[in-house]
Amino acid sequence: MKRFVIIGLGNFGAGLAETLYRHGHDVLAIDQSEAAVDRIAPLVTRAAVGDGRQREALERLGAKECDAGIVSTGDDITASILATLALRDLDAVSIYVKVISRDHARVMTRMGVTETIFPEREAALNLGTRLSSASVFNYIGIGAGFGIQEMVVPDTWEGHTLRELDIRRQHQISVVAVHDVLRDRMQVPPDPDAPLLQSETLLVAGREEDLERLGQMK
Repeated sequence: MKRFVIIGLGNFGAGLAETLYRHGHDVLAIDQSEAAVDRIAPLVTRAAVGDGRQREALERLGAKECDAGIVSTGDDITASILATLALRDLDAVSIYVKVISRDHARVMTRMGVTETIFPEREAALNLGTRLSSASVFNYIGIGAGFGIQEMVVPDTWEGHTLRELDIRRQHQISVVAVHDVLRDRMQVPPDPDAPLLQSETLLVAGREEDLERLGQMK
């Protein structure tokens, strides 16, 4: 079990807090809005009304030496900077910051945070990738130039096995899993000698440009 402290309980912060707690972690949440704290209180270890930019407030919450701090302070860039400094003062092992722009991300990166999250941009990129290809159901960017996507089995692949298709060599992507949609069964890792069916989807990973080409296959 890890200890997380979440500063800011908007949609992003509250959703993250609830998810981490549901996975069995110790979750401490703080926000200056009493209503936001009241909503999340039953779903986390401890929630408090307070100023997450202040070390003392975080210390009272029990955030000393937490495994990770997540800063989600909305549009207030100054607040995210001050909250990050407060977490550093409390020896947070890792610090993640929700950002609202490229400039905001650049500032936080220069401060040495573990990772910046830009939900609106990431959601737009993922949706754009899905909409650009009728064969792609889901797409997730996983780093600079790489992603994972779920796609239908191309017609030309139906009845062939992964071993026969030699997808890694032919297309420079890896098939992570095969999802039997009709029976809702996920095969991880996939059987390389099982013929692919029209009722299945593939979870594939690789470079964005290779995934895009693959998504255009019929």
